[in-house]
Amino acid sequence: MTRRVALPGAAELFRTTVPRTDQAEPPEAAQPAGGRSGSGRRKHDSKITVYVSDEELLGLEQARLALRADHGIAVDRGRVVREAVAVVLADLNRNGADSVLVRRLQEPGE
Repeated sequence: MTRRVALPGAAELFRTTVPRTDQAEPPEAAQPAGGRSGSGRRKHDSKITVYVSDEELLGLEQARLALRADHGIAVDRGRVVREAVAVVLADLNRNGADSVLVRRLQEPGE
């Protein structure tokens, strides 16, 4: 007989005990008329790493603070980035070759 105490595993410790009521609506219901929307505040299954310059990071942080100070919208930088990606992708789908993304990526020196 061993003297070790049997402890619960991680699956038992971190399991959900209460049904979640804050589930995001299905993607098709959450889509605005423009077609795409940021995924909002929910658990995300995929992750990417993006490297930005100091100026870009400062601009992102200033935008986040402006949203909070001027508009009363408290969001994190990830949410701002997800919304920006959704806006750019919707513009690309809607305008194709005339989209802001295509025009900016075709600029010389980029």
